[in-house]
Amino acid sequence: MALKHQPTLPDLPVRRVEEMGLKELERLRLVLRGGSVIEWRRMHFTTWDEVDRFIRLCQIDPTQRHDEAWVRQVLSDAVEYLRRTFDYKVADAVANPNMIHDLFLLASGQVDKKYRKIACVVLKVMHVIQHIEARDLLFKTAVSEAGLAEMVTERVVAVIDDAKAKGLPIVEFSDSIKARESVITKLIAKKDSTAAAVYDRTRFRIIVKERDDVLPTLYFLMQRLIPFNFMVPAQTENTLLRFKDLLAQYPNFRKYAKQLHLDVDYEEREESKRGNAFSGSTYRILNFVADVPIRLDAYLPPPEYDDRSRRGRITLATCEFQIADAKQAAENEKGENSHERYKQRQRDVVLKRLSRGLVVPKRRRSSEP
Repeated sequence: MALKHQPTLPDLPVRRVEEMGLKELERLRLVLRGGSVIEWRRMHFTTWDEVDRFIRLCQIDPTQRHDEAWVRQVLSDAVEYLRRTFDYKVADAVANPNMIHDLFLLASGQVDKKYRKIACVVLKVMHVIQHIEARDLLFKTAVSEAGLAEMVTERVVAVIDDAKAKGLPIVEFSDSIKARESVITKLIAKKDSTAAAVYDRTRFRIIVKERDDVLPTLYFLMQRLIPFNFMVPAQTENTLLRFKDLLAQYPNFRKYAKQLHLDVDYEEREESKRGNAFSGSTYRILNFVADVPIRLDAYLPPPEYDDRSRRGRITLATCEFQIADAKQAAENEKGENSHERYKQRQRDVVLKRLSRGLVVPKRRRSSEP
């Protein structure tokens, strides 16, 4: 299905790592560690145009009255929640800004710095409400999982084509939908086995030429496809790029070390808690999960005839992205790192869980040597 009603995004050139600042560093770090914007203390927007572009990236068209009305409704809900639950004193400048853009600039300390903290808190609650609305919309709309996968794939392919046209050295790209058998195996292998825990039904694999091409490609995706706040927390496997190595490699990043939301040692403290038990010991990948915003206008009545009490028109398609450089991708297919070895280790765990205390099948696939 061809995607329509997408807000127009102003074109931007590819951002070189050496040109990036604190804003880019924080957004990239969010992906690399699988973090959440709920932990942030401030936004990093500096201009009205920058905010406008971000809003459009979220698939919200600020020039359309129905989109503006929906955002205002989410803002009102967030303010009411804070006032009722915590007795927050939300100033009118935050609760009812002249333009939605002003709220992001307030949260960035660009105008009237006394409102920065409360504007940040309001945006965090709006972020959560937006997710609730997106899931609720998907539940109530007659769009199949396959249809949603088709729409998000169309968006991703278009962005990858644009990246290649702008000179980003993407040497391999593929998309896939996890087979039913693989979903069953993964659910049984995971102790917290619920269908909602399978985030990688729709997957995209991106291989770039060199390791240094990973960050520019990743940031391009964040400019054209994935708003930084839509990373799914705690679902990143990053064995490819160490955050502290980036600070050491790039002086333009290193100078912001003391201004980060989290201290520079945060990743090292958390590293031992993560990792994929089925991957080979030398397997290296940047694997993250993100919610890609998708408009469902084609499944909804025209705005002028829309009598729903909640008139959101944007849902979120949860996808997995895998990024690596060509050399590492080749290494990831060798020996214990190979996909077949990975699947065999996973099947061994599944068989052990299924057969515990019961009869083990006489014939089974042999374990890896």
